[in-house]
Amino acid sequence: MDIGLEGKVAIVTGGARDVGGAIARSLAREGVRVAVNYNSSEAEAQALVDDIAASGGTARAVKADIADYAQVRAMTDDVAAEWGSLDILVNNAGYVKYQRFIESEPADWRRQIDVCLYGALNCSHAAAKHMAKQQAGRVINIVGDSSRIGEANIALAATARGGTIALGKSMAKELGRYNVTVNTIALGLIETAHQDPEFLAKNMERIVKAYPLRRIGKPGDVAPMVVFLSSAGADWITGQVISVNGGFSMV
Repeated sequence: MDIGLEGKVAIVTGGARDVGGAIARSLAREGVRVAVNYNSSEAEAQALVDDIAASGGTARAVKADIADYAQVRAMTDDVAAEWGSLDILVNNAGYVKYQRFIESEPADWRRQIDVCLYGALNCSHAAAKHMAKQQAGRVINIVGDSSRIGEANIALAATARGGTIALGKSMAKELGRYNVTVNTIALGLIETAHQDPEFLAKNMERIVKAYPLRRIGKPGDVAPMVVFLSSAGADWITGQVISVNGGFSMV
């Protein structure tokens, strides 16, 4: 079935591995030309790009610290210039430091806010200029459920992602006139390379009791929703927060 993505152009931030990697692969399989953004994971980003190319897709690795607006603007302008448009932005990159809030210091807050909130602000602002000009586009934010229901030990990332939700809703109201949709996907716990495998092994039985489906998520559980929200089938969906969380929260 043609879902209207062939030839589109996407940037996936934090796209080198895990959830971002799964999203990049899935979009590429639908004919999207994918810019895989990375900051420090160059080897992984290039390996993913090579793999996509070997499977018949089109991708390139693009280095940019999303907390730096100048780097983000250069990235978006470069991708749009090379491929002729910028149709999809997936704000996936994030940074979390696990610690109790009362034991944290302002120095611990800055990077989490810079990446999780300013990263989304920077990328969305730079991409929206292209999308408004071309009268079409998709912005898809990836956040954790902690941004809606709270979670101990990740207060700063939750706070930043809560701001991202508000940004998405506000952008949806501003950009709808340009045929640009903005939606947010809220995730439960996803098994990624960032997780401590020893911790998961010891605590999995307790963790999964919070999930009606009795398992935590995998990166491949997230990518199909991103593909759908990018597609023509989601033309009339905007300003929404959609849970992909195994039933962890139902709000």
